Amino acid sequence: MSSPPDPLRLCVYATVAALTWLCGPVAVVFFAGLGLAGYLRARRQGLRRSACLLRDVRVVLAYLTLLLVAALTATVRAWWPGPS
Repeated sequence: MSSPPDPLRLCVYATVAALTWLCGPVAVVFFAGLGLAGYLRARRQGLRRSACLLRDVRVVLAYLTLLLVAALTATVRAWWPGPS
């Protein structure tokens, strides 16, 4: 008798979403940077196709870079005093 599949991914997604909700764009900067670093390392080691929905590692890298830049922009805008 086989055991039912463990939906661990769903717990991980919920945890990441909760951290993002609590920490705002800073959490997105962290997780996008972490993912970008991991995919860059994997690409250098020869990974060309990912299990990610986007499949092509270059597309995944572009997506994570876009997330990182958007989150950095939001973080700077939130902390930088604008003109009065």
